[in-house]
Amino acid sequence: MPLTVMALLISLLLPCNLQAESREVATTLQSLTGRVEAILEYRFALAGIEYPPSRIQLIAIKQSRRLELWAYQDERWQHVYDYPVFAASGVAGPKLREGDKQVPEGFYRIVELNPNSHFHLSLKLNYPNAFDWIQAKREGRKQPGSNIFIHGSAWSAGCLAVGNRNVEELFYLVGSIGLEQTGVLIAPYDFRQTKRVLTGVEPAWVGGLYALLNLRLADFPLAEKQPVCGLGCREARASQYAR
Repeated sequence: MPLTVMALLISLLLPCNLQAESREVATTLQSLTGRVEAILEYRFALAGIEYPPSRIQLIAIKQSRRLELWAYQDERWQHVYDYPVFAASGVAGPKLREGDKQVPEGFYRIVELNPNSHFHLSLKLNYPNAFDWIQAKREGRKQPGSNIFIHGSAWSAGCLAVGNRNVEELFYLVGSIGLEQTGVLIAPYDFRQTKRVLTGVEPAWVGGLYALLNLRLADFPLAEKQPVCGLGCREARASQYAR
């Protein structure tokens, strides 16, 4: 469906105070269509995965500063690409309060696309989610923080900065397939390679959270990652997919 038509339909369904924002998102997506969609099509072609995907999963590993893109196809998750995280403040461990400059850890969704971000473009996460609120209330933390984004630029305090060009790809991809088709997992370490590391000073519930993250990451095995190959190899795979 053309984006102009999509924007019209959305405007008929949304309250007046949301229509302008929705139109801006649709306009931004339309402006990215040519260049950014071509890049995404190429990335998916190299991975041998159909584009556009029906579902995607973003996996952020804080220690190695990377954001993995996976797509669901043939009843399994398949790796597409790794984006570098140029800036992510804080250390291993969950976000606990406003201003601690920690990147959250856990399972999140994207709830908003912001075309007017101070960091070029941004994708807002649903932090604090229900799990975060439960732990905060149990511990008497009234301000666990808010406004956590994946955004452009190469600077961040508590968010994930992936650079302007990369955030354009993610903004376009999520905007095209739908927010509800995108999951975000943030882990301190890559539990597929590293055992859970607890210092003893973190809240008691962190161990359980890490166990769940470890279990979920098993659905995204490192063996699924595409091996690095030369230019001729990449071109051959892309042309084969295009037939």
